[in-house]
Amino acid sequence: MDQRVISVDPETLVAEISRLRAEVARLESRVEELDRLANMDSLVPVANRRGLVASLDRMIARQERHGTPSALLFVDVDGLKALNDAFGHSAGDAALIHLTEMMVASVRQTDMVARIGGDEFAILLDHADEKSAEETAARLADQVADCEFCFGGKCLPLSIAIGFTVLQTGDSPASVLDRADEAMYREKDAA
Repeated sequence: MDQRVISVDPETLVAEISRLRAEVARLESRVEELDRLANMDSLVPVANRRGLVASLDRMIARQERHGTPSALLFVDVDGLKALNDAFGHSAGDAALIHLTEMMVASVRQTDMVARIGGDEFAILLDHADEKSAEETAARLADQVADCEFCFGGKCLPLSIAIGFTVLQTGDSPASVLDRADEAMYREKDAA
């Protein structure tokens, strides 16, 4: 068996260790950035469906362990297709950005707004029971109906439909989203 002893001077070894540490730090930073991008919406600065499901999973676990009441609002933007058809997709995008900013400003920092699809959003309400979820949903719907959204020199009406549900023992992210989605459709049908 051929055994060779390689002699490396300490300065070279320290320099190589320093270079490897810098490379590891760069790769860790890149992984964090990719993870952030994978969980954020590409149009508006909120979580996407993947980010929502991860947060919802943590909230369900916390609710089951500590009994912390939490709720999910399912928000559907009314008439976005008609807005896109009449004024172009840039108007629809501007409306989504405007609505997102309103929702984020209207909930607590401990809550989470996420865009889960084209014109659908979800809002996770931390420490929220059924009454506070209902009040938040009504307040948000009123704020949107009363807001002024102007695009291309024209003021356009915006409205949303909101359904909500509180987290229950044995829930999964899918079951919570399904219940809130069904509640939103009941709200739309009642309007």
